[in-house]
Amino acid sequence: MYPIQIGNYDFKRIYLWLQYSDKLPFFTEVVIEVFYPNNMQADGLVMFNHGFLIGFDPFFYPKQLLSKLTNQDTPLFEVNPSWYYNYSQAAIDNNWALAFVTTVHQQIDSMPWTDFGGSPRPGQAAYAAASYLIRYGATHKYNDEKAVRAFQFLKHDSNPLKAGLSNGNRVLFAGHSVGGAHAQAAATGFANLHEIGGKNFTSYDPVFYNREVTPDHTPPLSKWKPEQMADPVGVLQLSPVDGAGGKIFPVFAPGMKPYREKLAEMKIPNLMVVGNCDSACLTNASNPPAWSATDSNNQYAQMTPAGKESWGAVCMVENGGHCGYLLHRNDLCKMADSQPNKLAGCKDAKIWLAGEKEYAFTNELMKRYMAQLAPGKSRIESFDAWKGCELISWLSDDTSDKKGISLTKIQGQNVHFAH
Repeated sequence: MYPIQIGNYDFKRIYLWLQYSDKLPFFTEVVIEVFYPNNMQADGLVMFNHGFLIGFDPFFYPKQLLSKLTNQDTPLFEVNPSWYYNYSQAAIDNNWALAFVTTVHQQIDSMPWTDFGGSPRPGQAAYAAASYLIRYGATHKYNDEKAVRAFQFLKHDSNPLKAGLSNGNRVLFAGHSVGGAHAQAAATGFANLHEIGGKNFTSYDPVFYNREVTPDHTPPLSKWKPEQMADPVGVLQLSPVDGAGGKIFPVFAPGMKPYREKLAEMKIPNLMVVGNCDSACLTNASNPPAWSATDSNNQYAQMTPAGKESWGAVCMVENGGHCGYLLHRNDLCKMADSQPNKLAGCKDAKIWLAGEKEYAFTNELMKRYMAQLAPGKSRIESFDAWKGCELISWLSDDTSDKKGISLTKIQGQNVHFAH
C-alpha cells in the first residue's frame, strides 16, 4: 500500500513472509503496521506485540486462498492492532515511530490464527520485524535499493561513538496480554533468541520473503551488521499472559520462562504493568500468573530471582482489568477477563474499560517511556539510575498527573522492585 499521510506522520502496512530459520521449513505470514514521521528522521522505534485479537475464524484458510486467487488483501489485514492500541500521540510527542506486528501465530496447524500464549514464535517475529524496519524501512521491496532509501525512517547518528543511546536501531519492545509475554522474548535480542531457540526446538535465524512464490529472500539475520539489527533499549509489558496454550498444547507452547531468566541478567529498563482486578493475567488463566504477592511461581519472580540485580519493576493499576489499555472495545479481550470477582476487592469495583482513563494513562506512560530513552539522554547504565529515573519517579509520586488513575501500593510503594 501507499503510505497514508496523517499530519507530519505516515501510516503504512507491509506484508511479508517470514521463515524462522533459513535451514528449516517453518514459515509464517507477517503484517507490520508502522506509523512514522514523514521527514524520515524518527528518534526511535516502539515494536508492539498485540493481545487476543486474532480471533477464532474457521474460514481463515478459504479466505487466505481467495485472497491469493483474487489478489485481495491477506486476512491478516483484518486484525488491525493499531486501531485498538492507538498510542500515536505518544509517538508524535517524542518523534518516534510506532509499529505493530501480526503473524499467523499457528499454535497448532488446524487453527493457524490462534495464539493462546506460551509460544516464543511471535516474540521472535517481533524482533525480526523490528530489525527489518531498521534495515529496509517501511517497504516490502527489500531488494530495491531505491525503495529502501526512500522508506528508511529512522535517524542515524552522525557520530555513533558518542556517549548515550544510538538512534538508528534503538527499539522499545512492548506488548499487551499474550503480546506482553512475547515482548519479554523479543527484548532479549538476537543472540539470546538464537541460543534459547536452538535449545527449545524453536530455531531462529530468520529470513524474509516479499512474495511466497519466488526463492529470493533477505540474508539470514546472523549475517546482518549489528547496526542493522534491533538494539533493545527497554521492555514494557502490559498485563502479560503466558503459557495458557501450554496447558493444552505444551509442545507448541513451552512458555517464556527462559527469556525472563535472561532478562534478569540484562541491564535494560524493564517495566511490567498489571491491574489489581485483571483475572486474565493474575490468575491461573496465565501460566504462570504475571505477578503474585503470595505465590513465588509468577512471571515477575522469574525475571527478578534472588542473587541477581534484576532491573524488573512492576506497578499495579487500581481498578485495572485486562482491557483498559485499549482505545476501542474488543470482545475477545473482554472474554479473557471474564472473572474479576476471583480477585480480592474486585467484586464491586468499577473496572476501567477500553477508551477510558486507563487508556489515557497508558498513552502517557508510553510517552514518558519514550522520553526517558530520548537521544539527548544518557543511556541508563546502572540499576540505581533506572530506579531513580524520571519515568519511575513519575509513577512513584502520588501527586503526579496519571490521567485520573491511581496505583495500588505493593509493599508500600507505587513501583515495586524485588531488590
